[in-house]
Amino acid sequence: MKVLYFAWLKAKTGMAEEDIAPPAGTTTVGQLIEHLKTLSPGHAAAFETLSVVRVAVNQDYGGLDTPVKAGDEVAFFPPVTGG
Repeated sequence: MKVLYFAWLKAKTGMAEEDIAPPAGTTTVGQLIEHLKTLSPGHAAAFETLSVVRVAVNQDYGGLDTPVKAGDEVAFFPPVTGG
């Protein structure tokens, strides 16, 4: 699974992307986030306040209950505004 981080999530995790193999039984974005929080203090800080984190799975916006599976691309980013 490819995980992408944008803006301040990239700064906190210290990386723009990483390939991970989440634990067996990880089937939703929320479960993936719980795993990501264990990877480093920076990951834990990036996902400390989920209300300011947005997600896209395979380039489609999603939420904590969005399904994920091996081979997916999961992107995390702050809320986006237009103008």
